Amino acid sequence: MVDILHQVGIKSPKAEVYSALTSVEGLSGWWASNTSGKGNDVGGVLEFRFGPGGIDMKVVDLVSDKRVLWEVVDGPEEWIGTHVEFELEQADEYANVMFRHLGWKEPVPFMHHCSTKWAVFLVSLKQLIETGTGAPDPRDIKIDSWN
Repeated sequence: MVDILHQVGIKSPKAEVYSALTSVEGLSGWWASNTSGKGNDVGGVLEFRFGPGGIDMKVVDLVSDKRVLWEVVDGPEEWIGTHVEFELEQADEYANVMFRHLGWKEPVPFMHHCSTKWAVFLVSLKQLIETGTGAPDPRDIKIDSWN
């Protein structure tokens, strides 16, 4: 198994970042404009709709202001059964987000694409929190022919 790993520091209290990771309003402000579902309850399902298709995430674990863990239950074949995790740590004025997309079977070309796109969207999360305006799909940076 291989994983996608990223870190981004956001000039903000952890609670604000946690809210952007668990509320439909927050998620639609940095990842997918077309987001619905329940992200603030364990067992809830979030539905993210992008131009090329959709991804459904089941909320597996929540630790207030510290951790968000999702399991991919529908979407691209390579994603199903993988887990997406955000761990938050406060370091002075920065909320550090340790991001992991865990459990890829192999590092196929689509994984490389997704790694770069996760980085793009984590910067969008940073922009949302620090400036009030993120760049969710469809306003995100397009990096290749897959989007």
